[in-house]
Amino acid sequence: MLTQAGRDQALKVASALDGMAFDAIYSSPLKRASETATLIAKALKANSPDSPDPQLTDSLKEINLPLWEGISFAEAQAKFPKETEDWRNRPQDFCMQVPKGDEFEPFYPVRSLYQQAKDFWQTLLSAHPGQTVLLVAHSAINRALISTAIGLGPEKFTSLHQSNCAISVLNFNNGWETPAQIESMNLTDHLGDPVPPMRSHYKGPRLLLVRHGETEWNRQKRFQGQIDVPLNENGKLQGSKAAAFLKPIPIDAAVSSPLLRPKETAEMILQHHPHVSLTLEGDLQEIGHGEWEGKYENEIEAGYPGMLQQWQQTPETVQMPGGENLQQVWDRTISAWDGIVSANNGVETPQTVLVAAHDAVNKAILCYIAGLGPDKFWCFKQGNGAVSVIDYPDGLQSAPVLTAMNITTHLSEGILDKTAAGAL
Repeated sequence: MLTQAGRDQALKVASALDGMAFDAIYSSPLKRASETATLIAKALKANSPDSPDPQLTDSLKEINLPLWEGISFAEAQAKFPKETEDWRNRPQDFCMQVPKGDEFEPFYPVRSLYQQAKDFWQTLLSAHPGQTVLLVAHSAINRALISTAIGLGPEKFTSLHQSNCAISVLNFNNGWETPAQIESMNLTDHLGDPVPPMRSHYKGPRLLLVRHGETEWNRQKRFQGQIDVPLNENGKLQGSKAAAFLKPIPIDAAVSSPLLRPKETAEMILQHHPHVSLTLEGDLQEIGHGEWEGKYENEIEAGYPGMLQQWQQTPETVQMPGGENLQQVWDRTISAWDGIVSANNGVETPQTVLVAAHDAVNKAILCYIAGLGPDKFWCFKQGNGAVSVIDYPDGLQSAPVLTAMNITTHLSEGILDKTAAGAL
């Protein structure tokens, strides 16, 4: 059952979701999830009487760990050292020998969970095309749901974090046929934590990845690329809101693209952290759009027929005329990112580093963190002034964890990203 703190968290979720219209609510039948769903649904009905009741489904049950349930992780580690090592570092190979009659048979909990998630998505999406659905489940199954929605397998099970009563938003534009877009992941601002607290056993750096505030060209949907367009008034307001949002978080170092829009955003954030100097990194500048820079979408379509659609559907195949392709952006961006992580690694107290950059650059970093390539470029949304959080549990040599992504709750009321969806 939920604790009182858990019930309070559920009501905070309901408050954060107030005003949203849901066509259906599904929940795991396990008590901790079903009680959360019931509390949320009851609170939503207070303002929207037609809001649906939760439907319970075994497809949202938590991961099945038959040999570990009811014991502490320390006990599991002592009794099953190889299994716990696989659980942490090789989840796709994590296996339990479970009894079957007089014998034992291998059972792969994470593999089974990912199949459960895939099956659930296909059933749900066919039943609710174009609708808004609320899911209330658990940490492991939520990670599997998010992972399978963007094409990640069980080997990346530990790469995504899920906090109690955090909110994630996924958009499916074409059912199960194409990967989803993660609009945001693991939002905790409604719970009183601007970003999820770093887990106590983490030893490596935390990076706060910020996209610059809005420019007038963002609003006009005009391709800017490496043209040095400054923030507009709304972008400055977004920068100040990001600064207030990150004010209570200690920052130890800061790096920015040298272009004005991220540099101005970073400088506004660092006004609350005057001991931190800003380092400029040229390899974090936006993708070079070449001949597209300064043009509107209709001008690009007229001058380069079919290429804009190609960029929107298969971005990894596009060579920008006179500019870059995504692989070139990947190579320089990831080299710069790894350098930033390395420079802030191996310190006794984990360092928190601000990195301010651009839409395409941030998406490349997020794909890299999750283990995806340029073909999944559109799987991550990056709003102007948004914050993402990446942790390195055991430092540079450990697999990074995407702890939160595209937090925009500080920019406008509600959990949805309402920033301008302009060109890069």
